[in-house]
Amino acid sequence: MGLGGCIILIAVGAILTFATDWDMQGVNLDLVGVIFMVVGLIGVATFSSIARRRRVVVPQQSTQVVDDTRHPNSTGYNDGYGA
Repeated sequence: MGLGGCIILIAVGAILTFATDWDMQGVNLDLVGVIFMVVGLIGVATFSSIARRRRVVVPQQSTQVVDDTRHPNSTGYNDGYGA
């Protein structure tokens, strides 16, 4: 279950708990809503800890380019001064 599914569980649980006044025989919709919200919060916490563990910062490898070739009309200067 991804982050979106967890947020949907929290939203559905909040709707069932706070926005409905249905009476079903044998089912307490307030309790079902609270359970949905708790499961959604546990899912968000689990997803964020897994996502944080996946985001490992790897230092970028830098390659140094060395140009050993000289221009045929070179006067002996390598850095471009006096050319």
